[in-house]
Amino acid sequence: MPKKIGVLALQGDFAKHQAMLRLLKIETVLVKKPGDLHGCEGLIIPGGESTTLTKLIQKCNLYEPIRDFTEKHPIMGTCAGAIMVASTVDDQRIEPLQLIDISVARNAYGRQIDSFITHVDVPFLKGSARFKTVFIRAPKIRNVGSQVEVLMELHGNPIMVQESNVLALTFHPELTSDPRIHKYFLEHFLSTQALL
Repeated sequence: MPKKIGVLALQGDFAKHQAMLRLLKIETVLVKKPGDLHGCEGLIIPGGESTTLTKLIQKCNLYEPIRDFTEKHPIMGTCAGAIMVASTVDDQRIEPLQLIDISVARNAYGRQIDSFITHVDVPFLKGSARFKTVFIRAPKIRNVGSQVEVLMELHGNPIMVQESNVLALTFHPELTSDPRIHKYFLEHFLSTQALL
């Protein structure tokens, strides 16, 4: 398991990711400026508001440092974080980091009132029970590139995808008490990180 994971802490529910990592006994760093990435072995971009995240990442001069960081380290984006790591987004106000070959639509399930929780199969975790997925003003992954692996689906729609060392999830695993997806992120990429 890695020793230190960064959590982008500009806006959104970064504290929930930090709590989940602490549950797994992983040291966390709240990333607010480029220098905070130093020494981190991975990065999580949490849910929040993607237009606000765009402005704050620009203001904090984090676009290029995050892109550079991802060349050698894994990254996971959840909900708004999935929007930020995407290659294209259906909203011109957002500047995605273009780290994974997916197209994403914002708030595709509706408004806050349309948020929901459901249980979904996790075939990439062999022998595992279903995972409780929390969708809050969630985006939808409309298209995936040829190198993108779909790890979880809901009604035929990808909700968790992976390409190289980047994971994108349209739901909030940090809002459950189930650490399996965070553990997958940590363990899977720890073994492949040396190959990047």
